[in-house]
Amino acid sequence: MESPISSTTPEPIIQFRDATYSVKGRPAPLVSHISFSVNSAQTLVLLGRSGSGKTTLLRLINRMLLPTDGQVLVEGKSTSKWDPIGLRRHIGYVIQDAGLFPHFTVAENVGLVPGLEKWEPARIAARSAELLTLVGLEPREFSVRRPAQLSGGQRQRVGVARALGADPSILLMDEPFGALDPVTRAELQREFSALSRRLGKTIVFVTHDLREALLLASRIVLLENGRIVADAAPQEFLRIEHPEVQAFAASLQSAPGVSS
Repeated sequence: MESPISSTTPEPIIQFRDATYSVKGRPAPLVSHISFSVNSAQTLVLLGRSGSGKTTLLRLINRMLLPTDGQVLVEGKSTSKWDPIGLRRHIGYVIQDAGLFPHFTVAENVGLVPGLEKWEPARIAARSAELLTLVGLEPREFSVRRPAQLSGGQRQRVGVARALGADPSILLMDEPFGALDPVTRAELQREFSALSRRLGKTIVFVTHDLREALLLASRIVLLENGRIVADAAPQEFLRIEHPEVQAFAASLQSAPGVSS
């Protein structure tokens, strides 16, 4: 089914309009006066330290949270106007360590949202096999396995396949490779970079790793204490003379194996 926003339509698929989210009893908002937009087929990386507000922004996109001030729009409609369940089924979500249902097989995990959408069983099975192949897992070998029988990297591949199950126009990814060993993480980053270009989905990807952001993003938004302090394409990001940008840039130089 075609997305209401096509790749040729200038209107952004996601928009934050001066959005703030506050929690009663906390002295400062979790995110404050956030304004940015994400165009169709763009991969926007939300970069920042722990507690900077990255995951809060993801939860505002899929209406797990509603802004206490301002607006968040998805496909031109305020999230407050969307049916919460309908919106979440319309958006793929990948979290760290995949969050698979342990009592489901791999095929059942991948087919979860299509099943909720009342697809025919044969169509679900075909979609599951198609997506497992897409993420590099042989369906005949992996469909009947359960999550406990998979490696960490395999579980993350299944998590990506599940998020794509009903062919959503938007994919949210919350540090999906953060719990993996460095070699597996690098492999999945390269695979995901190629996959995102192939699929043409609108992706919002959360990370605290600048190297990952530079590899995957078409645009990087840097958060500090719940506010945006930089917004630029990867090739321009490191040139920004903001202290927080420079702190992240310095982390590249101090990484093991990287000469200064």
